[in-house]
Amino acid sequence: MASPINALVIMGVAGCGKSSVAQAICRLSGATAIEGDAFHPPQNIDKMSAGIPLTDEDRSGWLARLGDELRATLAAGQRPVLSCSALKLSYRDILRSAVPGLGFVFLQLPPDVAARRVAERPDHFMPASMIDSQFKTLEPPFGEPLTLVLDASSQDIEELATAANDWWVQPSLH
Repeated sequence: MASPINALVIMGVAGCGKSSVAQAICRLSGATAIEGDAFHPPQNIDKMSAGIPLTDEDRSGWLARLGDELRATLAAGQRPVLSCSALKLSYRDILRSAVPGLGFVFLQLPPDVAARRVAERPDHFMPASMIDSQFKTLEPPFGEPLTLVLDASSQDIEELATAANDWWVQPSLH
């Protein structure tokens, strides 16, 4: 039997629906949402707002903070659902090292759909011009343990959340 998933990361490029799907999973399961963007330091937000892609160095402290937040949420007896781009394997491994039994739900979609969605978002620091850099950085998690890949361009938020939640709570699906 597969090991239990203690926490989830909803991952993918900007515009894939990470925050919306995470919130919907939390409504279904009573889990606790952690919005990864809320933990970026001001200098990261300034860079992204200016259309400058983040480097691995920019992301390292942010990922460490997210790992701390996942651990603290678990220690408080809650089940966390983190929305975080987690674009590279090395980023996912930082999060995995912080929390054993961490599951990833990859919301996959094509660049044109991501660009359209980001352009339509009001009041977000990530400009549509950053989509290309996100796809260049992305290392899809195909074949990684405790990872579910969902097509975010053909399913609505509730369908994605239901599929992810069912996968999370049913070990036979891992």
